[in-house]
Amino acid sequence: MSKYQEVLLQAQSLTPKEQIRLIEDLSSLISQQVTMTPKPKHSILELRGLGKEIWNGVDAQEYINQERDSWNG
Repeated sequence: MSKYQEVLLQAQSLTPKEQIRLIEDLSSLISQQVTMTPKPKHSILELRGLGKEIWNGVDAQEYINQERDSWNG
């Protein structure tokens, strides 16, 4: 029998009030572990150049002119 199954059987023998307390304590324990784990930090600069292949061969001024023309209907 795994440790999890043993703990689950023990939890089932608790009163509902004790089970709720156990859940609260486990939730608190997990929350502390999650907040203690540092999240990797990312920089917006990591996105630099992403999708640049889409613009290959496109003249920037021509694109802007087409966009502006489309606004006028």
